[in-house]
Parts: sequence; C-alpha cells; structure tokens
Amino acid sequence: MENLLLPLLLLFFFFFFTTTTTNSPPCPKRCSCQNLSPSFTILCTKTGLLFVPAGIDRRTAELRLMDNFITVLRKRDFANMTQLIHLTLSRNTISQIMPYAFSDLKGLHALHLDSNRLTAINEEHFKGLINLRHLILSNNQLSFISPKSLDDFLETIEDLDLSYNNLVDVPWGTVAKLSNVNTVSLDHNLIEFVPEGIFSNLHKLARLDMTSNKLKKIPPDPLFSRIPVYAKSKGSPLTSLVLSFGGNPLHCNCELVWLRRLTREDDLETCASPPELMGKYFWSIREEEFVCEPPMITHRTPKLVTAVGQSASLKCKAVGDPDPYVRWIAPDGKLVANTSRTVSYENGTLDILEAALGDQGTFTCIASNAAGESTAPVEFRVVPDANGTECEEEDGNKKSGTARPEPSDILISAKSSFSNDSKLEKGDKGGVVVAEVTATSALVRWPPQDELEGLRMYQIQYNSSADEILVYRMIPAPSASFSLSDLAPGRHYELCVLAVFSDARSSLPATRPLGCSRFSTRAEFRPCRSLQAQLLGGTMIIVIGGIIVASVLVFIFILLMKYKIHNNHPKSKGKSNVCSQTNGSQSGSMGRSSSKLAGSWQQLENSGMGGKGRGGGEWEGEKGEGGEGGS
Repeated sequence: MENLLLPLLLLFFFFFFTTTTTNSPPCPKRCSCQNLSPSFTILCTKTGLLFVPAGIDRRTAELRLMDNFITVLRKRDFANMTQLIHLTLSRNTISQIMPYAFSDLKGLHALHLDSNRLTAINEEHFKGLINLRHLILSNNQLSFISPKSLDDFLETIEDLDLSYNNLVDVPWGTVAKLSNVNTVSLDHNLIEFVPEGIFSNLHKLARLDMTSNKLKKIPPDPLFSRIPVYAKSKGSPLTSLVLSFGGNPLHCNCELVWLRRLTREDDLETCASPPELMGKYFWSIREEEFVCEPPMITHRTPKLVTAVGQSASLKCKAVGDPDPYVRWIAPDGKLVANTSRTVSYENGTLDILEAALGDQGTFTCIASNAAGESTAPVEFRVVPDANGTECEEEDGNKKSGTARPEPSDILISAKSSFSNDSKLEKGDKGGVVVAEVTATSALVRWPPQDELEGLRMYQIQYNSSADEILVYRMIPAPSASFSLSDLAPGRHYELCVLAVFSDARSSLPATRPLGCSRFSTRAEFRPCRSLQAQLLGGTMIIVIGGIIVASVLVFIFILLMKYKIHNNHPKSKGKSNVCSQTNGSQSGSMGRSSSKLAGSWQQLENSGMGGKGRGGGEWEGEKGEGGEGGS
C-alpha cells in the first residue's frame, strides 16, 4: 500500500505544478521576471521598448519600464492590472496619455512619470487612481495641470513632485485640499504668485520647496506660525517644516516681515529689490529695513460731464510699495462692482458703459496697500441729452457738456491742502519757492522741518502740463533746497514738496505736504545760420573737391606717358671686346704680329661666331711665330 501512495503523491504534485506553470503567461521578451510569492515583478530596463509590452502578467505587483522609448500610454496597456502597486515609467519619451489609461489601477501606490515629454495633465489622465500616494512628474515640460486632475487621490497623496517644469500657475485650490500630503516640490518652475493661506489645512506638510521660481513675495500663512520652519531637512525636528525659497527675485518690503521673524537657519536667500537692499542676504537684513510706502494718487479724472446713454471713463492712477489696489465707491456709498453697466479694471479705470441720471454725483477713488490708503474725489455729472446741453458751473460760467481735463496730474492729496490758488501761482514765502528759473533748470526751496519727529527725507513731485509723467526726487532730510536740471524749455510746470517721516503710532512711513508752486521755464531759441554762409560753405566744398579730382587725373596722365616712352626706346646692341697680351719681343716681330692681329681681327668680325674658332687657332699660331722670332 505504501508503495502505491508514493507514486500517486508524486503524480499529484507533477500535475499541480504543470497546471500552475501553464496558467502563468510567459515573461515578455528582453525583460526580467521575478515570481516571488505573493508578488510578481517585471523589469524591462534599457530594452529599447517603443510600447508597453502586451504579454504582461495581469497579476504583476511591480512593473518597471524606465530608460526606454515609449511615447504613448494606452488604456489596454494596463487593463485589469488591479494588483499593480508600483509603476515606473521614468526616462522615456512619453508625450501622450490616453484618457483613462490608469483607470484599472485601483491599488496603485506609486506612479513615476519623471523625465518624459508631457506638456499638460488633463482631467481624465489620472482617473481611477484612488489609492495613489506618490506622484512624480518632475523633469517634464508641463505648462498646464487641470484643477480636477488630482481629485481621485486628494486624501491619499503623500508626495507630489512637480519640479523642473514650465508651470506659471498651479491649481492652488486643489493643492489646498491635499490633507495628507507630506512633501510638495514646486521648485524650478515659472511660478509668480502664491495665494495667501493656501497651506493652512496641510497639517502633515513637512517639506515645501519653492526654489528658483519668479516669486517676488511669499504671503503669510497660519501653518508657518504654528510649527518651526527650517531651511534644510538635515537636523530639523520631525514636527518642523522645511521651507526652501532661494533663487527667487524677492521684493524685500514690509510684506516679508513675517518671514524674517521666523526662527530658521540662513539659507543664503537674497533680495532682488528695492535697490537699497538688492543683493543682500535675506536673513542679514534688519527687520526695520523691511518698509513699505503708502499709496499716493498721481492722476485722476478731475471732473467729467456726459449725456444720458453715453459711455464715460473715470481714471485713477496711484503709486506705492507694494503696488496699490484701486477700487471705486459710488455716490451712494456702495462699492462699484463689475455689472452690465460698469467695468472696473486693475489699472484703476472705471468704465460706465451707459450713463444714467442716477449715476450723477461724486465718485471716490481709493488706492490701498499694506502701508495704508489714499482717496481722491471725482465729480461725475450727467446731462439729459447729448446735443451739447450747457451746464452751469459753480463759478457761474457756461460750458458745453464735455470733459475738460486739468492742466496737470500733480499729486491731488498734496494740492488739495492748499485752497488759495494765488499761493500756487507765485509761491508761498513760508512754503515752497521756485527761483532762478532758466530754460532747463530751476532752484526749489522749502522751509526746513527740524521740529518734525522721525523725519526721513523730502520728496519733490513735479510734471509738465504737456504730458502725464510725474517725476519724483528724493532729497536727504538735512536739505532745504534742490536744483532741478532736467526741465524742458518753454513748459509750464507744477511742483509739490512733501516731508516723509515715520509715524510714531503705526511705525510706518507717512507724508506731510509742505507746499506747491507753479512756474514756467524760459523758451530756448536756436541761432539761425544765414543763407550766404550756407552757400559759401557749399561752394568751398565743391572747389576743393574739384582740385583734388584734377590733381589725381594729372598724376595718372603723367604715369601713362612715362610708361609709353619707356616701351618705345631701342635696345642697345652688345659689343665684343678682345684683349691680347704678348710677352716682350722686338719691334720687327711686333710689327708683323700687329699686322697679323689686324688681319685676324678683321676676319673675326667678318666670320662671326663660326670663324671664332679659326681666329682663335690663327691667334695661337701667330703667337707661336712671334715667340720664335723673339728667340
């Protein structure tokens, strides 16, 4: 009996393992598969894949497809893979994700899509990832993320990495709902704005990286005041927040005082503005140097008259640090909102698309920022018809129903404190005086304000009635005069001087108008050159040019003549010189030798080159005879 049981058991195990092996699909080509119960892992790294392999076991728990050339993700690539926990698609060329491509991955915890070519994340891309905890999208080309694309894992996501992309805006409303998030990486993007209080409900946030963006300010958040804030994760407590914001063009004014007061390490962040703090380390600047300037209204529509049914535009411009926010108050005291008849713009312009009699009254322009606010009234009148109905002004004069702008846009708040226009015309002796006016310069004097506590500087504001450019000059506190040297000739100017001091109650900068004045620069006349001088100058240029041209032509002619004469001159013929040398001999022999030599010379000349050899031979013979005679 025992002999029969053993073969039966072996046969049973053989059929069991054979069936199990037969049901498991084969491992994809060029991939490595590990069947470690209860999980199944497939590794396809650097295999040159263009698509997700089709023969993947649907029971796979970990799938790694990094360092390939996959370009698109389709729904059938991950269909029915409900047991997949970790999916890595890093360092591919993925540029397209088909809708609902991950809808069957209900159990996925980590999705790595970094170092690809994604440009946008739409609403349906991540549908179905209800248990996702780690989403890595760094090193892509993302410029848009749909606000609803993260809705399926708002309460489960722990790590969100959007670094090294092209994001200008982030779905902040969605980020504010990530109640379980631990790390948010937004560094190396183009983000310019962060809403205030966006991180208030992120109680588990331990690391926020905003490095290398375009942030000029970081708004205060209650989360930052509840827990300690550090610059680096190394050595920081577990209950702290690591906040990194270096590499941003921070505007270091009073809006960043809250950040300066935080207890944290020096992370070498620097200020980009204002100019006096540019380049300084953020944590080395004293808290009192983070200052703001209250808003000042520099231009507004003084009075506007229009007809019923016509459109009108009220303008109000203001400056300050930070940039002021402009809003309008209607004559009934209510805030003007955007409706079918009114449109309010960020630049301070209020458009009334269709005027009604009920719109008549005084509108108030309010410019406000973190340092305070400034107001200016704008009178708006509505006449019954558009046919030029005349309306009566306060001074009794009659004017047509059109708007007449004031000759200047000088600071309204400063001018309104001086009701006597005669003081503005001539200058108040006890206030601001403009003297030594020339075509381009003028000397401004004002009474010193030594008794004013906390005096910081003086501010001169001036402009010409010919334009809308308001010029500012900051003068040190000890000064009582200043010379303007950039004026235009023949212009009418209006000028105001203000004292800037520190308010003891609010510790913020405040201003006190000292006075205003009007003056005109002298006209500048340019001397005219006579017509005779112009003609004489032109004639001289023509004469000198003619002389130069004639000289060049004569020089060229002389060179040509010399060249022609040289080529026509005959060449000299060559001559042969024959020299003889004889030893001492008698006169008879000399005579005979001389006659022979003369004959030989004549023969040499007659025979030419052919007889030269013979002449030479005869010469030798004669020489021998002469020698014999001598002997």
